[in-house]
Amino acid sequence: MKTKQLIWTIIFFMILPVYVSGQYKKMLDVLEDSETETIDGKLTLRFFDAKTADPVSNAQVSIENVGEFSSDLSGKVLFDKQKDGKYTFRFSKKDYVTAVYEFEIIAETIFFNRFSVCPKTEFGALRIVLDWDRSPADLDLHFVKEGGYHISYHNTIASSDGSAQLDRDDRDGYGAETITINKTDNQAIYACYVHDYTDRSKNNSKNLSRSKAVVRVYNNNELTDTFYVPRDDAGNKWSVFQIHNGQVDGIMRVSDGN
Repeated sequence: MKTKQLIWTIIFFMILPVYVSGQYKKMLDVLEDSETETIDGKLTLRFFDAKTADPVSNAQVSIENVGEFSSDLSGKVLFDKQKDGKYTFRFSKKDYVTAVYEFEIIAETIFFNRFSVCPKTEFGALRIVLDWDRSPADLDLHFVKEGGYHISYHNTIASSDGSAQLDRDDRDGYGAETITINKTDNQAIYACYVHDYTDRSKNNSKNLSRSKAVVRVYNNNELTDTFYVPRDDAGNKWSVFQIHNGQVDGIMRVSDGN
């Protein structure tokens, strides 16, 4: 075996347990939540740090018309089953952005119950957070400054001037993928999109559109925009939004990304 091939083989088997353990832990979370619904009659919300993916404990969660809760050491909040419909809640914890989020109950289960919450940033910074479901395993978040940089795991993870960087890459489902832009230029044009790297060779795949992907934009420590992937559209690229003259404008188009 050639030396280079041998090195890559060794690296593969070194990182494989880490990848499997991360994916396995997420699957255990899903099974646990399903068991809690069936046996205990409780619904679960889970909270994770958008930069580290660590569970966020001791957060205050106020669900409208349901009650006040505190997340446990696993970042979980449990509450009694509710009627189908959309619900809003307020999340707050020291050193995190206080924000109002939404979840939906369908057939007595939460459509998507994982929330990557945003640690506070420096004044004036913009942070983009992508969450999604178990599959596709690898969605990539991209942020492009026209005529400038292109931030993503498969391009440049940090801009040459240090104004933007990829904080977290996720390749085994659920997210989060997170990009922070420390300084934006109101005269520049920016674009944000999500690429389904898992199905990169399948132009007509609907897996991205069925991934429950959501992109949240935090500007100056406020949640300002939330975008949900369009349902049942074919394509492996989701054009999420554009920033022009300092304004965030949704595009919301799924298309062929090749």
